[in-house]
Amino acid sequence: MTARAILAKLHGRTAAGVPRWAVWAAYATTLTPLPSGIWRIAAFNFGVPLLEYGATPPSGHGPVLIDGGWWYVISLSVVSEAMAFLTVGLVAQWGEVWPRWIPGLGGRRVPVLAAVIPAGLGATVLLIFPYAMVMFAFGRMINGSPTGLIVHGWQTVAFWVMYAPLAAWGPLLGIVTVHYYRRRRRAERSATTEAGLSTPLPVS
Repeated sequence: MTARAILAKLHGRTAAGVPRWAVWAAYATTLTPLPSGIWRIAAFNFGVPLLEYGATPPSGHGPVLIDGGWWYVISLSVVSEAMAFLTVGLVAQWGEVWPRWIPGLGGRRVPVLAAVIPAGLGATVLLIFPYAMVMFAFGRMINGSPTGLIVHGWQTVAFWVMYAPLAAWGPLLGIVTVHYYRRRRRAERSATTEAGLSTPLPVS
């Protein structure tokens, strides 16, 4: 099976009425955490010299890798990518109708708010990343404490190239979520109107 076929299988069919820009925005959203995940795994799990020798993750950000916490970085990266991939559901059919394999829900329509509320909350929380990037530029974490990561020269460039896409995660998810909500509501109103027009008038 080709990579394109695998991607198409994961994506499923695009929902009716979804413009191409929304599909590309959803795909772009899924890619925003990927570079930073690769950076973390390469730097902390494989020892690629992307930061100064001996640097470890900041205090409070998972186990120190030399003590066997390699699983933390991998888990963080995998979970982040999986969460980002859920954005595809906002443009695919499986985001409007529960997949058949889900017990008790398979084949039923997904309530609009069941998708919009989590996605909207997620987009709001993810807006912390632009702020985090600004803080890191001053050598600080979100809470103001030192980052604990030391990068110089080309390492700094590599860090920003790999982490900057995270700043787009929240805005992109927000845009796709708003489009999903408006499209679903518009479709529901259209279906209600058609149902009303098709109802036979009573005979006097």
